[in-house]
Amino acid sequence: MTKIAQLLKTKGNEVWSVKPTDLVLDAVKMMAAKGVGALLVMDGDKLVGIFSERDYARKIVLEGRSSGDTSVADIMTENVIHATPDQSIEECMGIMTESYFRHLPVVDQGRVVGIISIGDLVKVIIVEQRELIKQLEHYISG
Repeated sequence: MTKIAQLLKTKGNEVWSVKPTDLVLDAVKMMAAKGVGALLVMDGDKLVGIFSERDYARKIVLEGRSSGDTSVADIMTENVIHATPDQSIEECMGIMTESYFRHLPVVDQGRVVGIISIGDLVKVIIVEQRELIKQLEHYISG
């Protein structure tokens, strides 16, 4: 059973973040430039929220707000659920599926150490399943 720590070693633990006081427009520009669908919202070293494309669509576009004069703090998702490095891929897949979100910060002893997406988890599961199939084919033919 693959742990999140192993995934982060392969994927890397680069995290893109904004401050709560940053403008939504700047956050969206950063997401586009970095090719990501969510940014962590950090107050210094403290995780205070997450800002995603879904937040933008629902809280800016649908409410007719302006991203040029709305702060990230006004629309971010607070009380962020997070994973720990020792949790399994399967546990995190369950958390994300049940909670209907696609990004999960990874926190170790109060410090953000990475972020994973549902796509990251799916990739690991596919690799594990391919390996299992190879082992079973070898066992059957051997």
